[in-house]
Amino acid sequence: MKPPAKISPATLARLAKLGIHHRSDLLLHLPLRYEDETHLAPIATLQPGMNVQVQGVITHSAVAFRPRRTLVCRLQDNGSELYLRFLNFYPSQQKQLAEGKQIRAVGEARMGYYGLEMVHPKCRAVDDDTPLQPSLTPVYPTTAGLSQAVLRKLIVNALDTLPLAETLPDVLLQKMKLAGFADSVRLLHNPPPDVSAASLEQRSHAAWRRIKFDELLAQQLSMRAYHRERGKRAAPKLAPQHRLTAQLIKDLPFALTSAQQKVYAEIGRDLAQPHPMQRLLLGDVGSGKTVVAALAALQVIENGYQVAFMAPTEILAEQHYLKLRDWLAPLGIAPVWLSGSLKKKEKQLAAERIASGETLLAIGTHALFQEQVSFHQLGLTIVDEQHKFGVQQRLALRNKGKLDVGRAASTGSGHASARHVGLKPDLQMMEPHQLMMSATPIPRTLAMSYYADLDVSVIDELPPGRMPVVTKLASDTRREEVFAKVRVACLEGRQAYWVCPLIDESEALQLQTAIETHETLRAAFPELKVGLAHGKLDSAEKARVMAAFKAGELQLLVATTVIEVGVDVPNASLMVIDHAERMGLAQLHQLRGRVGRGVAQSLCILLYQQPLSELARARLKIIFENSDGFVIAQQDLQLRGPGELLGARQSGVAMLRFADIGTDEDLLNHARQAADELLRDFPDAAQGHLQRWMANKHDYLHA
Repeated sequence: MKPPAKISPATLARLAKLGIHHRSDLLLHLPLRYEDETHLAPIATLQPGMNVQVQGVITHSAVAFRPRRTLVCRLQDNGSELYLRFLNFYPSQQKQLAEGKQIRAVGEARMGYYGLEMVHPKCRAVDDDTPLQPSLTPVYPTTAGLSQAVLRKLIVNALDTLPLAETLPDVLLQKMKLAGFADSVRLLHNPPPDVSAASLEQRSHAAWRRIKFDELLAQQLSMRAYHRERGKRAAPKLAPQHRLTAQLIKDLPFALTSAQQKVYAEIGRDLAQPHPMQRLLLGDVGSGKTVVAALAALQVIENGYQVAFMAPTEILAEQHYLKLRDWLAPLGIAPVWLSGSLKKKEKQLAAERIASGETLLAIGTHALFQEQVSFHQLGLTIVDEQHKFGVQQRLALRNKGKLDVGRAASTGSGHASARHVGLKPDLQMMEPHQLMMSATPIPRTLAMSYYADLDVSVIDELPPGRMPVVTKLASDTRREEVFAKVRVACLEGRQAYWVCPLIDESEALQLQTAIETHETLRAAFPELKVGLAHGKLDSAEKARVMAAFKAGELQLLVATTVIEVGVDVPNASLMVIDHAERMGLAQLHQLRGRVGRGVAQSLCILLYQQPLSELARARLKIIFENSDGFVIAQQDLQLRGPGELLGARQSGVAMLRFADIGTDEDLLNHARQAADELLRDFPDAAQGHLQRWMANKHDYLHA
């Protein structure tokens, strides 16, 4: 083997920007696309859109100065001509492209001012004997200051000096009919001329199939291994006592749906285990996740442990607090409310009640995981709209409940925690169970791929009597008609929302603001009481407005998307979403779910402004045609990809580089099965595979 190439500190820094920290990472830094320099295309055969290599003689070369300084060259091949245009160029290029020079140019042909042209093609001087490239030329993802030539040289050296050992057992390779790893990597970096360029570009070639399978397998192995490891950690056993939970079910003014009963049974079984639950509860808007969370909390409280219930916004957290306070008051349980907007003395009193164990249920925002808040004995954390929290925030709340089993047993403060799990003192830390909830439905493939380390429960049934909300689209030119519908609905005794996406004026977006719209609607409807709610109101004023709307004292509420989740006003049967084209599908679906909670048929009007972009048109079509959140989420996945849907930057989820869960579901299914098989029968192979794909890659998949 050749000795490894020495890499300068400056190049190392640029490689690090690409996620390349070790020489072995170069092996999996695969091409984005390929340039075909293996043959020449006659200029006479070119059509716009073709990406080709041509060869000819420069018959004219000059710098034009209108509309801007541009180098324009005419390339001739057997009487046919092609123009080459360079908007940025150097004197050396002018010499290379002088009249009479023979060159090869690689680029995309298109129609221009002079006729067929290439803009900024890759050019090099040749003679009649210059050979063609023996293989397709890879084009790699790169960063400023790191040329393709340098990257190619480093990758070729890595291929020559590093081992490309097979990590998968023969039985799996044969079963899956997979190409070898070494052959696949070498082919993708250096494809022979007879390989179909289309199969490489579309990533359908057998070599790409192997790489994508390996990546999905590494992801599944990582999460399944974590899932298994969680089974070795300690948590309090909180078996159902059927006292408080049974009483709540009896007192509720409605019966639980079969879906709610099913998921509560799953959660209840998890809480009774001696290792920490990490379960994700998915349910569409209005499916009744909060009552399931309340039952889970009561099972924990029945066992003498505390529960922390966290939501991302004060409005949502306060809605949970008020609802749970009303449900649990007859049971003798008084939740504590903790948020950043409380006065210092109120915060201190709440923190003292939590720390002493006087309160068994704390509900609030991110204030729950602040350093000054400590729990006496935390048994369960409930995180609503979990994807809206950063990973460090979720970890901080979970870490609040870690309890030294030995200390708990020796001090007698652990409610027999050590006896529950049968551990010797000082050997293990207890940690709370965790229930995460989301009203943003997650497509099946996304859950299979990115939540494989969690147990997932789905409430797939709406409470009886819930009628689907009728959705209508209206151009901004029909604003007066929409005003009329709002007036009629409110005068007939119902209530309405008018949602605006911005608070303050923005010249760039030219959107109506909530404040302006509030003034406009007050003037348009002098006979109606119109309120205003937005994120810049102080907590007390926001609470006053929401309480007045819920009590029916306000007929129309103008609001920003602070009402996206958590607001439950059964008498509100009309929602107008202004500038709906600016919002994402998940947000539109969440907002629409604020109506349709009473007995009246509800209507959601999506008011949009022309002209619509293709993406906005597609979003509005999807939300208009579908009411099922899981169907909407699946189509949203196809529109935006998993990164945006998961909020990958905020949540810390490491995204797939090569596989596409939208088109590679078959590989994902095989990878799930193979991961369990490897962990069970080939642990060394599993470890080797993880080492190749996950070593030194710090991610937060498991937070």
